[in-house]
Amino acid sequence: MGFVNAYLLQAGDGYILVDTGISDVWTKLESELLSRGALPERLKLVILTHGDMDHSGNCKKLQQKYGVNIAIHQGDLDMVTTGKPRRRSANTLTGRIMTWMASKISDASGSFEPNLYLEDGQSLQEFGHDATVIHTPGHTAGSIVILTAEGDLIVGDTVSNRRKPKTADLFEDESELKTSLSILRGLNAKIVYPGHGKPFPFDQFPN
Repeated sequence: MGFVNAYLLQAGDGYILVDTGISDVWTKLESELLSRGALPERLKLVILTHGDMDHSGNCKKLQQKYGVNIAIHQGDLDMVTTGKPRRRSANTLTGRIMTWMASKISDASGSFEPNLYLEDGQSLQEFGHDATVIHTPGHTAGSIVILTAEGDLIVGDTVSNRRKPKTADLFEDESELKTSLSILRGLNAKIVYPGHGKPFPFDQFPN
């Protein structure tokens, strides 16, 4: 979806969408979902890896037009209900620029109320997909990743791959981010699917 990724998972006779892109890509997102048969009725759930607007930008439209249920970790509830980003730190020049830009942006027009809250260790089998939610605070308080039974690891912004795999440029809590990354490195995964950039083999997971 432009500079941010969305992932569509087969879930029994339907689908689960992970992240939705920015609001500017609504037409493309809707077209892709319709062409795959996920809309109007087979999109069982939308899961947000975290509450930033470049990942949650089309949740409100999916709720209003198609009645889709949106699930997040409760740690990012205030972000999606207000449209306001949180203050974050950065460990790179790119991150500091992104932090400054984010501080200037607030968009309440895309705010929404989630339908479901996800917890650490929660299974997605009730929605038709054999996968587990893992809470990975650091980038945001409510950041999560999804590990499928096949070894696909969808990581949101905890890890990116714009030029090469690297850990988050921005973080609310650096200590929590380091702990989360340590947990992820110990997983039995095969392919990492970041929120930004291309998927990469798990053995290239950044140190």
